Amino acid sequence: MTTSIQFPNQPLADRMRPGTLDDFIGQEHLVGPNAVIRKMVQSGSLSSFILWGPPGVGKTTLATIISHQMDRPFYGLSAVQSGVKDVRETIEKAKKVQFFDKPNPVLFIDEIHRFSKSQQDSLLGAVEQGIVTLIGATTENPSFEVISPLLSRCQVYILNALTKENLVELLDRALTKDTYIKKFSIRIVENEAMLQYSGGDARKLLNTLEVVVKSECSDPDFTLDREISITNEMVKERLQENMAIYDKNGEMHSDIISAFIKCIRGSDPDAAVYWLARMLEGGEEIKFIARRLVILASEDIGLANPNALLMATNCFQAVHMIGMPEARIILSETAIYLAASPKSNSAYAAIDTAIETVRKTGNLSVPLHLRNAPTSLMKELGYGEDYKYAHSFKDHFVQEHYLPEEIKDQQFYTPGKNPREEEMRKRLDLLWNNMKSYGKEE
Repeated sequence: MTTSIQFPNQPLADRMRPGTLDDFIGQEHLVGPNAVIRKMVQSGSLSSFILWGPPGVGKTTLATIISHQMDRPFYGLSAVQSGVKDVRETIEKAKKVQFFDKPNPVLFIDEIHRFSKSQQDSLLGAVEQGIVTLIGATTENPSFEVISPLLSRCQVYILNALTKENLVELLDRALTKDTYIKKFSIRIVENEAMLQYSGGDARKLLNTLEVVVKSECSDPDFTLDREISITNEMVKERLQENMAIYDKNGEMHSDIISAFIKCIRGSDPDAAVYWLARMLEGGEEIKFIARRLVILASEDIGLANPNALLMATNCFQAVHMIGMPEARIILSETAIYLAASPKSNSAYAAIDTAIETVRKTGNLSVPLHLRNAPTSLMKELGYGEDYKYAHSFKDHFVQEHYLPEEIKDQQFYTPGKNPREEEMRKRLDLLWNNMKSYGKEE
């Protein structure tokens, strides 16, 4: 006898949202014992802050929990759907619920990085006057997209992608606690595929579990007493059949941008425009794409073609001015140019090696001959003494020690194997002669 399976309209990910900090999974550095947000909630003193982290790690949930546990009115806005008018109306509502003995409401703004300057400006007064406590959520670095006056009034807390242990705990909790899922006899034989597809995103993980269960239940002969054994192969098959759940609203954001960057690094312009098209069709933010191209131009092309950074920077400015749909052409031109450019990560490697040295050696003293001597006392102490002014010498160069004594012979920059850096190598070797060697690597 077959059983009619009724699926609830509310997605599993929504049904499994925790209601307290004790039920919240992950982000121990923020909500664990003695962590900053838990202390804030326990003290009853809440200041404005921005939660920055990848999708599906609990930014919205955390804001809701904080508001609930602190017994504050909660107003939520999405930067994608709300305008200045919505912000002002919400602030007016917040003013009306203010009482002398009542804490101010929480105003939660999802994807705050998508708010325009005028929208962010409209928040300033309410935050400054304490009409609302602002909690913003963003997947982008707030320093790029949040205006300085607003950013200066908010702490920024970074949320991390969920760990494997966190994700396994989420699965176990869904199987045993969800009113609907626990009706089924489900055994997870293999979880690697589900964890891999989730990418540390709780929403994607629970969506995957629900898709697999629904697919199994679609069999007309399915009954509740039949065991659902979930394997890696089953997950892959079911997700191929229902892949739209990951494309909608850019939920494959992390995977696709990774593919985009790696194919440009790998000098494949065809793959570059394909992944670019996937992002544009998925509604990806064009400023995010352009920003990644600027980073890539320095990190992966660098000194092999310094014009790449100029082109990427111009692209970033142009898409701001032009917008879609024409911005797609500017992004395509830049992606193809960067993919076809020679590659070098020498500048990237040099600064990382230098930072590693700084962390190991600490704050080494600046050599006396490199110091300024604005006072007579400093001159008496030898500041600036014996400094050789490069422009006073032939070819505007003189051999000199510019590093602290303890690391005076260390080199951080190794020229890459490309025509432009080969020219640089030859010039540096000629200048420094026996004092330094930038010899060509075999």
